[in-house]
Amino acid sequence: MSIGAFPPPPGGPEWKPWGERLNDYLRRVRSHLAFFEAGDSAKDDGIILWDATGYPVVSSGGEFKQIVLADGHGDFFITSDYAYAAADTTYLLSYTADTNNEGLPINGTRITFSETGYYLVSFSAQIFSSSASTVEFVFWPKKNGTNMTGSTLRAALHGNAETTVVSRAVIIHATANDYLEVATACNSTNGSLKAFAANGISDEPACPATTLTIIRVHR
Repeated sequence: MSIGAFPPPPGGPEWKPWGERLNDYLRRVRSHLAFFEAGDSAKDDGIILWDATGYPVVSSGGEFKQIVLADGHGDFFITSDYAYAAADTTYLLSYTADTNNEGLPINGTRITFSETGYYLVSFSAQIFSSSASTVEFVFWPKKNGTNMTGSTLRAALHGNAETTVVSRAVIIHATANDYLEVATACNSTNGSLKAFAANGISDEPACPATTLTIIRVHR
């Protein structure tokens, strides 16, 4: 591995020049990680190196794995009621991003992944019905405009003013510049996503209509 240089070995009749070389070496390497290079061995666990991609890596289980430092977390929400303009019609949700998000910019309905990796995606929605008949809701993720196979969350309400929270968490793989959207539909315009104001029962904060949290778990 490219440690740069090993400590200078003691040698010669004078200790002072060797001590100066040793001090110079320590100044150069004491606060820097060695760079990872192709062919470096991960046989021993716990070796930390710096990858030229911009992240440290650590040896574990016979391979070097990226240590996630940044560019991989975001909270998104809709804080007002969301109405379905038409029944049996697909809509894409437009979220507002938290100001502390990193590496997940949003533009309209699209949330873009700045880094390649595996991401934990957690979704929730407060569904509401203003009908005594059964009202059905569906939600699903779309990556790069394409439905993600086997991903639909389906729920139903059966009474007027009935409400409940539905949620799901999945891990997905994304390549840098892929984008994610949340699609939804309802079989009735009497269905909606409901936001509640603060202090409705006690001193609780406001309840958003829907939330989305994304965290990059590893590369």
